Parts: sequence; structure tokens; C-alpha cells
Amino acid sequence: MVIHIGKNNFQKEVIEAKEVVVVDFYADWCGPCRMMAPIIDELSKEKKEVKFVKINVDENPELASQYQVFSIPTFVVFKNGQVIHQFVGAKSKEDFLKEIKNLNNS
Repeated sequence: MVIHIGKNNFQKEVIEAKEVVVVDFYADWCGPCRMMAPIIDELSKEKKEVKFVKINVDENPELASQYQVFSIPTFVVFKNGQVIHQFVGAKSKEDFLKEIKNLNNS
């Protein structure tokens, strides 16, 4: 399940998380973001070892700025509270899986 979060629960849901967390920085008006939504939902059900969260950049500009999100969708991957990977743009499910495939081991 994908959780929508903001600055109030970012620390708890992302920084303090025990598992790898993929943060989807998106906006409601963004076409590529809307294209990625069903893929993220599918992956969240399939990849139980990875936590997926979404952050609306319009509602959380300070988080977007903090993680240098200049275009959307941007996906920032955290492990143990640290950014371990970041990638930008709409991707196929297969390409998205390639991006996150080896992150549990890093």
C-alpha cells in the first residue's frame, strides 16, 4: 500500500523506517506522475520488503527543495535514513524494478 505523507510524518515514515523506502515526489497536475501511480501501486503490493510513500510537491515544497527535486516525478530511495539512490521521470514497471532491484543489498 502506498502512503501519502508530508513534512509532519516524513521523519517517522522515511528517516526512521527499518526497510528501504521509495519516496515518489509528485503533483496532481503532472501527467507522467499520474502515469506512474498505478505502477507504484502494483509494486507496493508485490515488493513487500520495500515501503512506498508519495509526497505532493505542491503541498510540501520544503521537502522537495531539501532533496533537490527539480522535475517530477522524482523517486528518492532511502535506507537507514540516508538517500541511496535517486531517479527522475516516468518509467515502465520493468525499468522501475531495475532501478530498485539491488537496493536491499546496498
